Formats: sequence, C-alpha cells, structure tokens
Amino acid sequence: MFSDTKHIFLPMAAAVLLAACSPLKKYAGIAAGPDRLEISLPDETEPEPDVDSEAFTVDSSRTSSDGPLILNAIRDSETGEMTATDVISASKVVARFRNIAERLGSISFSFDVSVPEALISSEFQLRFSPELEVMGDTLSLEPVFITGSDYRKRQMRGYERYRAFLESLVTDSTLFIRMEQLEMFLERYFPETYAMKNDTSIVPEPMAENLFGVNQKLALGHYTMHERKRRNDWKIKNKDMYFRKFVKSPFVNNVRLDTVMSAGDGSLVYRYTHTMSSSPGLRKLSVSLRGTVFRDGEQVLEMPSPEKLTFYVSSLSSLADDTPRYLFMIIDRVVTDNTDAFLDFDQGSTSLDTLRPGNASELARIRKCFSDVYSRRDMVLDSIIVTASCSPEGSVKFNSGLAGGRALSVKRYVLDRVDGLEDSLVRSESVPENWEYFRTLVANDTVLSPARRDLILRISEEKDKDSAESRLAVMPEYRYLREKIYPRLRTVNFSFHMHRPDVEKDTVHTKVLDTVYMKGLEALKNLDYKAAASLLGPYRDYNAALAMASSGYDDTALSILSELKDAGAKADYLGAVLLARMGEYELAAESFRRSVRKDPSMAHRANLDPELSDIVKKGNSEYGMLLP
Repeated sequence: MFSDTKHIFLPMAAAVLLAACSPLKKYAGIAAGPDRLEISLPDETEPEPDVDSEAFTVDSSRTSSDGPLILNAIRDSETGEMTATDVISASKVVARFRNIAERLGSISFSFDVSVPEALISSEFQLRFSPELEVMGDTLSLEPVFITGSDYRKRQMRGYERYRAFLESLVTDSTLFIRMEQLEMFLERYFPETYAMKNDTSIVPEPMAENLFGVNQKLALGHYTMHERKRRNDWKIKNKDMYFRKFVKSPFVNNVRLDTVMSAGDGSLVYRYTHTMSSSPGLRKLSVSLRGTVFRDGEQVLEMPSPEKLTFYVSSLSSLADDTPRYLFMIIDRVVTDNTDAFLDFDQGSTSLDTLRPGNASELARIRKCFSDVYSRRDMVLDSIIVTASCSPEGSVKFNSGLAGGRALSVKRYVLDRVDGLEDSLVRSESVPENWEYFRTLVANDTVLSPARRDLILRISEEKDKDSAESRLAVMPEYRYLREKIYPRLRTVNFSFHMHRPDVEKDTVHTKVLDTVYMKGLEALKNLDYKAAASLLGPYRDYNAALAMASSGYDDTALSILSELKDAGAKADYLGAVLLARMGEYELAAESFRRSVRKDPSMAHRANLDPELSDIVKKGNSEYGMLLP
C-alpha cells in the first residue's frame, strides 16, 4: 500500500516542482534575448519632467485595455505619497554620454530605465539599483521598486498574518490564572484570606503569606496555566522570527518609487532624475544599473547589467581667465619694523621679573619676534634699538635713570635668550617720560569730559614736566590718569632696522602678485562661488563678472561686462549666457555671434551650456546666421 502511494506521490511532486520552475526558465531567457533591461538618455526634444515628479512611461500607442498603464506620478510634498497624473511617453536614444551643466554648485542629470515586456508580471517585484561612479568613488542612488499586483497582495497578506499574530499575544499575565477557581478555593477554606480581596486590613501581610501553611505564591501557582504562559512568553521573545515567517517581502524605506503594476503586454520606461552637489575637479560621472526580480520575497533572477551611461560635467568656472594679476609696488631698500611690549616692573626698580604672568607672555612673544626677524633670508638685520619709557610720576631726572636701566635689563634678557644675536646689533635707549603718547591717549579718551580733557592736554604741553605732573596730581581726574593712562606709558619699544641685500637703490618700482585676486580666482575654480564673488567683485573685471554669474547675480555680472573696454570672446560668450537667462534671446544670439567671430572654438562650447544650446539648435531659422 505504501509502495503504491510512493509511486503516486513522486510524479505529483515532480509536476509541482516543474510548474514552479518553468516561470524561472522563461524569465532567465531574457539574458539571451533581444529584450533586456536598459538604461538610456532621455530624448532631448522632449520636455523634462518637473523636478518633483517621478515619470513612469509606456508606449503612447497602447491603451488601458492592453495591460499595465503606468502614469506620471507626482510626490506629495507633505505626505510623500505618489499620485498618478497623466500618461506620458519617452523614447530611447543611442548615445551613451551627455554633457550636463553645473549651476550654483549643483548638477542634475536624468536617464531612462527601460523594462522589457517579458518582465512585466503581476507576481513579480522588480528592483533597480542605480550606482553612481564619481571621482573614484561608487555611490548607491535610491533604488526603484516596481511591484506587481499579486506580489503586493501577498505582501499585504503577510502583514495581516503578522498583525493577527501580534493580536494573539497576551500581555496581561492575570489572564493565565484561573481566577474564579482560585477565589472559590480561598472563600471555602481560607475565608480570612478571601476577605483581603476587598479589605487588606483584616489580616496582616505576614499572616496572609503563611495562613494555614499555604502561602499566596503556592496558591497562585496551583491555579496558573503555566504551559500556556510559557508558550506566550516564547512567542513574545521571538516576534522577529514570526515577522520573517509571515512577511516574506517587507516594505523598504528610502525607495525612490514603489508602485503597483498589473500584468499585460508592452514595455515600460521610468525617468530617473538625480540632483547632487558638485565638487572641485568633477569632470565626469558614470551611471550603472543592477536589476533583480523577486517573487514572494525571494530573488529569482538577476538581470544582466546594461552598458553604463557617462555624463560630462561643464562649469562656467572653466571659462575663467588664468592670467596672473599683479600690483605695482614701491620697494624700499631700508625697512624698519616696530613692536611694543608692556612689561611690569616694581615701582622704582629696573629689575625685570620674568615670572610675572603678564611679563612671561609678553617676553615669549618678543623672543619669537626676534627669532623671526633674525632668521629672515630676504633681509639683513642692521640693528635693534630697545627703548624703555616711564610714566610722568616722579622727577624727570629719576625717570631718566629708571628708563635707561630698564632698557638695559631688557637688552640683556634678549641677548641671553636669542641664539646667535650679537651684542653689537642691539642698542638700548630711553624716553624718561612718554608725554607724547600720554597726549595721544588723553585726546582719544572717552571718559574724560571735553573741557577737562583740553585742560589736561594744555598742562601736558608745558616745558617744565615736573611742574606739569605736579599740577595733574592735584586734579580730581588724577586717580583715573594714574590707574588707566599711566600704566600704558610704561612700555618697551623694539625697533628693527633691516635692508634688502638684493636691492641697490633706495627705492625700486616693481610688481608683485596680487594674492587677494589669485585667492578669488582659486575659489572660483573650486566652485566656492560665495568667496569668489566676495574677493573678485571689487575688481569688476571679466573674472569678477564670471564669479557673479556663477553665484546667480546675473544683473551685477552683466553690468560689469558692460563696463569692459576690450571684451574678449569669453566675455561676449558669458554675456550671451546671461542674456539667455533673462529671456533676451535675440541679444543673446548677437553676443554669441560676436564671441564666435573672435574665437571660433566658442561655437563648440555652446553645446555644454543649456542657456545657449537651444539657441544654437534653433540656429539660423530664428536668430540669423549663428555659426560660420
């Protein structure tokens, strides 16, 4: 009997297996057939879809009765859902490359994904994964899912089964207790304990736990359905396993478009548009595509990858004029540099305290300044003058000796700390009382009233400085002067005297590279248009106009171009781009003609810039003779 059953079962199993495999053989044959997955460039004669639209297209000759009718889909800005609008068509072109333009730091490109008729089936989900190769890196773009109606039904059925599973889980542990039988048991044999159901004050807690030798835990365990509870706990712990069991094909986030299609005849085309930020040096990018077919959550076919598409990126910054810009300067043979140090000495002392916090930081700065000057190769150090000065407190005679002693202390410190510095190069001098700087500080002071400020300035002009300081000492403002003005007069000035060894005359007229301008030009080439516009704008030359045009300031760019006296071919070409942006197509065509007359190679450049490519295509019929 079992032998007969075996003979019957095996042919049936083989038939089922053959039926399951036959569709796979059918679709696997696509790899060898003429109809296969393709990516192609959109026909440039067709209008591009809006930026926010995702276009599915079919052959426009088909009708809804022929099978799947895939519509142009618009993504809702609030919900993110796709809403069908109208049927559009798209055709493929043979070219495998296209020029695209960088504008305002961004580039946008489109390509069509063509799905062969043999793959359009309601039981399949088609997954297309575009990859972008850019500057040595490979980036994955958002995938595209095309889901058959039967496939989607199975997806939803899986989620429904999982939802039913979740609803079957018990989260209230009391449901596993035979509560009614437990209460009957307690009421019959332990009425005192049963009375705690409504009033826990009748029996104390310790007594209730061990009443008649039966504690609450034992009674509760006796009336608990342990097996059902263990099974429920196991299900809760393994929810993820049940999800994978019921949901064979979960919904995927970050998908460009996931739409339902019905089975039928006819091929299908999806218009994929991507916008990305450009980067310096980006000249080319390539797009490849990998396609897979899924049935019931399992991959059943990997489609042969089509040939890559290549996009060549053009930027207005490539029109930059690289000619270096120079500034004319007068170079002196003898160079003098100065710096002041605020060093704190004890009152009446010439000893330099190097450990005071303020002194330590100032001396570190001075040491570095000395080393930098002494190590320069383009300059020869002739001498260094160290000049110390004091405030007006005390007599001029005393302050003269004090300032001279402080200058010598600082000179000795520098000679000890700077390697290779010769004593003959350093000279010390002093200013007993720095009245000149005192008048400068008072004249610019905002605390003193104008009348008192003028009085103090008149006193400071007196020839007898000791008398002048005595008069200031009895003024109401003297405390303010001592605390705020005088400390700033106790300075040490370092004067560096150098000469240029390669310059024979006292002054030489020469030109040097304009570093600000060259930084702006470098920013323009690196697509940092904001910095380029800021740095180049004040020059109001061709590169300044190019920086403004690249930043979107078209009116300013056109204004700068109009000021140029000798506009070259690039300037006329840039003017044509700007006029085309403003809708002045006749003027744009005229400016473009001037550019080509000056430099015939500019005629080919027009194919790289969308502002002029349409004008060139329309050609002589609308704008007269454009190209020679």
